[in-house]
Amino acid sequence: MQKIIYKAWEDESFKQELIANPIEAIKNATGEKVNLPNDKILIVKDQTCLSTIYINIPAEPNMEDIELNEEQLEFIAGGGSWPSTVPPTLPTLPTKS
Repeated sequence: MQKIIYKAWEDESFKQELIANPIEAIKNATGEKVNLPNDKILIVKDQTCLSTIYINIPAEPNMEDIELNEEQLEFIAGGGSWPSTVPPTLPTLPTKS
């Protein structure tokens, strides 16, 4: 994913291809086929405009399908409230050097 994002930052034509046809653009850039479940689609949005703040509203999690890590389990065992006060652990994208 990081390779794709860096390439989109550096190559405007690739970014436009990624927005228009993400699965094919990723395959062309990496040589790897993107395998999505049959009921899923991949949408790429350009969020590089510095004068705009973007909010992504994800689907509400199905609480029966969530697996908590040790830190989250300890938090809840101590009386904490899930999910509002414990954000899910998300991978961070390193800054471009």
